[in-house]
Amino acid sequence: MTNEELKSFLDDKAAFYNEKWFVLEDPVSIPHRFTKKEDIEIIAFLTATLAWGQRKMILKKCAELVSLMDNSPHEFLMQIDDSQLMRFNKFVYRTFNASDTLYFLSALKEIYTHSGGLESIFTDGYKKHGHIKGALEYFRDVFLSFHPLPRTGKHVANTTKDASAKRLNMFLRWMVRDDGIVDFGLWKGIPKSALMIPLDVHVGNVARDLGMLHRKQNDWQSVEELTEQLRQFRPQDPAYYDFALFGLGVYESQKK
Repeated sequence: MTNEELKSFLDDKAAFYNEKWFVLEDPVSIPHRFTKKEDIEIIAFLTATLAWGQRKMILKKCAELVSLMDNSPHEFLMQIDDSQLMRFNKFVYRTFNASDTLYFLSALKEIYTHSGGLESIFTDGYKKHGHIKGALEYFRDVFLSFHPLPRTGKHVANTTKDASAKRLNMFLRWMVRDDGIVDFGLWKGIPKSALMIPLDVHVGNVARDLGMLHRKQNDWQSVEELTEQLRQFRPQDPAYYDFALFGLGVYESQKK
């Protein structure tokens, strides 16, 4: 397949999956329940954090989290006290347990009370470093600055140790891309041209099958390699092809 043929193929697949029906079965459906900017950001971040494993279970646990936050994430965080935190004592999803949940909520409250919210931190990190990897490192430093248990840091990708940061890159795609269909486009301080591909097993396998990724590990070096390939096709919006690669890996591999 020539580069022109590959681009045409990926364009067609991305256009097919970048539609409203995709929202219904995807974790992004959880933040799509909301209209207030802060609600969308907060629940999107928590949803992205929990987005590994079976999609039905992800949706179930994220819906439970929304309910525990009284269906108003931002207002709940701003008013939360120790007695309200107790309701999360039994919230567990895979290795993300109650202590992790309590820290994430407490850290988000600090960030929205004193640091201008998630957009401010990610945007400051991007402007300081000039690239998404730097923004992710900056965010991690801020988010884990409120003295979590050591185990909790495992739930925030560490790109200094070559993590692919799939879930954080997906969260940034939701916040930055402005397709008006799936992604929200709420943040204007980070250009979508800077976004990196959310690399998971599905995306990595498809990319290798298509000859776009040669590195075997799904790590940050692979994220950079694959994103650079995708920028050749769509320099202003390389993360657009996440729809094609993920869709091919999840939906069409099931058909084979």
